[in-house]
Amino acid sequence: MTTKNLQIATLGGGCFWCTEAVFQEVKGVDKVVSGYSGGTVPGHPTYREICSGLTGHAEVIQITFDANVISFEDIVVIFMTTHDPTTLNRQGADRGTQYRSVIFYHDDSQKEISELVLKKIQAYYDNRIVTEISPLDVFYEAEKEHQDYYRNNQDSGYCSFVINPKLSKLRQLHADKLK
Repeated sequence: MTTKNLQIATLGGGCFWCTEAVFQEVKGVDKVVSGYSGGTVPGHPTYREICSGLTGHAEVIQITFDANVISFEDIVVIFMTTHDPTTLNRQGADRGTQYRSVIFYHDDSQKEISELVLKKIQAYYDNRIVTEISPLDVFYEAEKEHQDYYRNNQDSGYCSFVINPKLSKLRQLHADKLK
């Protein structure tokens, strides 16, 4: 049995419910936690505070993955192709800096890989990619009701109309990376 090589990626692609649902289906992903990062307001923010747009924090997910199964590069490619990285501070109807496209890197290698992936993938988009690449400062775990949101609410309208199309895109573009 091979020892796991667990690493962490922190990504924000608009609503964390969507990105969480996407990465829960990816082979090599051990855990996905919804949360907040990138803001200037100290202390553990609440969902209501994040939604105000006044904290500077983005809705993000923290992915614990086995790098022996899936690379950080593959994680970034999946991320960049399952949300719209060309809309500044917006995903669908969600607007504000809390919904920005962002990669919070954990080390210089993640920063370099993120920059290379964004450069390569730009050719596939008509508009300029606006995904922010920033160092991770702190990650705050979101409240319990925001964890495993899709799994617990699949029949809701939001899941049907917003998350399901992202999952379809994942399954179409990255079938070889699914559990």
